[in-house]
Amino acid sequence: MKKLLFLTDFSSAAKHAAEYGYQFAKQIKADIVLGNAIIVPAEVPQAGLVAWPLEDSETLLEDSEKELKRLKAHIEQNDHSETFRPAITFASEAGTVTNAVDYFVKSQYIDLILMGTHHHGGLSSFLFGDHCKNVIDSTNKPLLLIPPKAKFAPIKKIAFATDFKNPDDDLKFIYSLISLAKQLNAEILLTHVYDGKYQWAEFEHWIKNFMVELADTANYPNIYYRMIKSAGTETGLDWLSEHGQVDLLTMVHRQHDFFNDLLHGSDTKKMAGHVSIPLLVFQD
Repeated sequence: MKKLLFLTDFSSAAKHAAEYGYQFAKQIKADIVLGNAIIVPAEVPQAGLVAWPLEDSETLLEDSEKELKRLKAHIEQNDHSETFRPAITFASEAGTVTNAVDYFVKSQYIDLILMGTHHHGGLSSFLFGDHCKNVIDSTNKPLLLIPPKAKFAPIKKIAFATDFKNPDDDLKFIYSLISLAKQLNAEILLTHVYDGKYQWAEFEHWIKNFMVELADTANYPNIYYRMIKSAGTETGLDWLSEHGQVDLLTMVHRQHDFFNDLLHGSDTKKMAGHVSIPLLVFQD
């Protein structure tokens, strides 16, 4: 990963995410693009049909650029280290968040997108929550979500949560994660939330063979496995985040059909709404 996109709406949560992301970029020696999507009222459903003068759009672009310059200066001025310093550029784009992200990714050659998550409650967090979910659905790049309470420390342990229903598919994401783990010199913990509804002995035999094959193929010894017995995926991963001494949780977001999403929702989106540690989302 050579270039990271930090999405910001200039809120305190987004500022915190940018500060966290800067330290992460230093750790993997990547450069940064600060990106702001300017959402005009006509594109917000609650606004109805509104005429939006071109002059006002230009003013918003100018204001966005000023705020991006302030954020860039704030991040750089607080770096007093003599280690790698990421190059920071910035860009604004008018339109929906998903369209702006697509434009930034293609024009800036982005490898990973980073954005903050907001606390629940209030219209702004509702709208931002929708933007977060839309980005999860639409982007084909890894997405790193930073909760407001996340405190940066060098990432040394990464959990990859999977149900092992698609092990061959999981492997390509595990290999991508190994590349990142090598940069971070971090351990990878493959995690499965277990509800006790299948044959343990049979699964234990399978997972041992899977781990041996993975270690041999990946040539990376710092990969481990842990099963968590819990009534639900969310509960188990919440416990892991709080008590598993994990610095980063990783999940794969797989697209479901409309009715499945309506009835059950996405585990990834549910975790993104309340997880206490950074969440890295790979797109299937």
